[in-house]
Amino acid sequence: MSSTPPLPPELTVLAETFRLLGDPTRLRILLFCLEAPRSVGDIAASLDLSQSLVSHHLRLLRGARLVRGNRQAKQIFYELADKHVSDMLVDMTHHVDEESAED
Repeated sequence: MSSTPPLPPELTVLAETFRLLGDPTRLRILLFCLEAPRSVGDIAASLDLSQSLVSHHLRLLRGARLVRGNRQAKQIFYELADKHVSDMLVDMTHHVDEESAED
C-alpha cells in the first residue's frame, strides 16, 4: 500500500471489506480455508453450518475478492484469494493471541 491515504472510493471498498470480516461465521469460513482449499460440503460439515448458509457467505466473500473458487468436476473448492488475505488473517490472529497473553 502506498504512503498516501486512500481516496474515498478506495476507503469505501476497504470499509466494506472490514464489515464483511466482522461477521464471526465468515471469519470461521476464512480461517478454515486458510490451510487448504475446501468444498462447500466440507466447510458446512466441519463448521456445523448449513450448505446454503455457507454458500451465501462464500458468495459475499467471493464478491469482496477474499476467496476464489476452483471447479474440480462437480465441486467447487474455495481458497483464500491471495497471500495478502492469508497474511492478514494470520497476523490478526497472532495480534489477538498476544493481547490475550498480556491479560
